[in-house]
This record gives sequence, C-alpha cells and structure tokens, in this order.
Amino acid sequence: MPPGAGFGVNGQINANVRLWFNPGRQESLYIVPGIFGVILWVFPSMLSGIALVKEKEEGTVAQVYSSDLSSTEWLLGKELAYLLIGLGEALIVMTVAMVLFGLRFRGDPSTLLVGTVVYLAASVAFGLLVGAQASNQTGAVQGTAIAGFLTALLLSGFIYRIDNIPFPLSLISNVIPARYFIEITRDTFVRGTGWVGVWYAPVMIALIGLLCFWRASKVLKRMQFST
Repeated sequence: MPPGAGFGVNGQINANVRLWFNPGRQESLYIVPGIFGVILWVFPSMLSGIALVKEKEEGTVAQVYSSDLSSTEWLLGKELAYLLIGLGEALIVMTVAMVLFGLRFRGDPSTLLVGTVVYLAASVAFGLLVGAQASNQTGAVQGTAIAGFLTALLLSGFIYRIDNIPFPLSLISNVIPARYFIEITRDTFVRGTGWVGVWYAPVMIALIGLLCFWRASKVLKRMQFST
C-alpha cells in the first residue's frame, strides 16, 4: 500500500498522491532549467554562423583557402573561440537564474558542468554548419532561427512533454540536442539523480555535435583551393 493510503467508507481505498520531485510545484524549477537549453542553443550558434558567413561575404575566407590550414583546423579555431564566449554566457545566465529564482543544485553538479561544455560545443558546431551552407548573414540568422530556435522550443520537452509530441515529429526530437540538455538541467536542479540518470545525454549531444562539425568541414573543404 502506498504511503498515505487508507481505507475509506465501505472498505474503499483512498490514495494520497505525493510528488517526488518539485513537491512545492514551483514553476521556476520547471521553466527556468528549460530556458537554459533554448538560450544556450540559439545564441552561440547564431553568433558562430553569422561570423562564418561574414568572412565569406567579405572575402577574407579566401586567405584561409589559399593557406596551409585545412578546413578542420580552421573550424576548430572558430569552435574554440565561440565556445569560450558561450561558456561566459552560460555562467551569466545560470548565475542570474540562481540569484533571481533561487535555483539550487540537487545532485552532482559535474553533470551540468560536463553537459554544458558539450552542449555549447554542439551549438557552435551547428552554427558553423549553417554558416557554411548559407550565402549571406540573413540566411544564417534564418537558418539558426528556424532549424535551431523552433526545434529547441517546441520539440525538446521545454513546453510540451516528449510523450505528447505526435508522430512523426516525436522522431525528430531524438536528434534535438536541447532535449538532452534540458534533461541534464532539470535533473541537476530538480531530481538530483546524477550520472546514473542522465549519463546518456552528454553522449547523444556529443554525437550530434560531431556530426554537425564533420558536415561543416566537408562543405568548406569543397571550397578550398587545390594546392
């Protein structure tokens, strides 16, 4: 018999439902960790995408094509630069959220630390992929907004539960990195299960990020001058 259950009139069982996580039903404990996934996906990817397209528009990327640098080496430099910017953004956003909304770590914070670094790296890689494909800055902004923001907002579990997303859109949610990062943030600030509960999330984010980076490298490699 569950805790709090008892016998009512005529021997009927009356069950008292108890919430295991977020028993106070504070909306901030559900909404704010989800916002992390949207903000930290959209802005780093948009910055890296615009920066790459800007170099293409101004023609400065031709200097890289004619140098000894490979497309992978050049993209790694871009990746590191905007990863550092993203880490600064993540620190500010999470600090403000903890001060204003009273968020506190419920479990091992190392999952959030590792997950944030991997997630930001994937976000920048996605932006580089969009920038490599786009021909102007407007296209880069629209690409990150449509393919990045909308999917992170609607298919990540931030607003709608994954179980409530209709088929076949539910399949797309499996390749949305924001879905896995939101699981990490909500576990860190609400459930507190640690690596046992979310070990797969950084792995999935890393695989998607590596795929985006590999594709961006292939696109730029086709544009390099032959030596």
